[in-house]
Amino acid sequence: MTGTEPQSAPSPSPSPVAGDGLADLLGSRIRDVRDHPKPGIVFKDITPLLADPVALTALTDALAAFGTAHGATKVVGLEARGFILGAPVAVRAGLGFVPVRKAGKLPGATLSQSYELEYGTAEVEIHAEDLTPQDRVLIVDDVLATGGTAEAAIQLIRRTGAGIAGLAVLMELSFLPGRARIESALDGAPYQALLTV
Repeated sequence: MTGTEPQSAPSPSPSPVAGDGLADLLGSRIRDVRDHPKPGIVFKDITPLLADPVALTALTDALAAFGTAHGATKVVGLEARGFILGAPVAVRAGLGFVPVRKAGKLPGATLSQSYELEYGTAEVEIHAEDLTPQDRVLIVDDVLATGGTAEAAIQLIRRTGAGIAGLAVLMELSFLPGRARIESALDGAPYQALLTV
């Protein structure tokens, strides 16, 4: 081979970070911001993690491996930070990416699902044609808190006829009731949180 011949890009190698080392790495890159967005709240800021290529690669690899292990054919990311994580997970796993968005954001024919908030309701939507009954969907988000958005996404995906390969999140807030809510909705489909706080 001469130096002028095109070369194919090397395949990405798996992240060497796993197990407790992965949890330690990810946890060390999440910053607590007190009194944001209002007094008394401690906001878990993942932007330092996203800015660190080693941590972001390890996170992406772990979520992609979970989806692959459970037979996912598509990745769904939940607005908004689920988009940031879900798209690279889909690329890493060699799968397509489908967004679940707040109502009114998608331009095509949509399915919508409302869910309860502490003071009122919200609604999320998905393009109806982006999933088929042959798909098995990995749902990705950054944080599992109360579980309302994830539960609504599970209901939306089932309404397309697709199956649920699993739900994977970076972090679960264990002091909130999200896990109990989504375990019922998942109906036996696997769940993974890389960190629990």
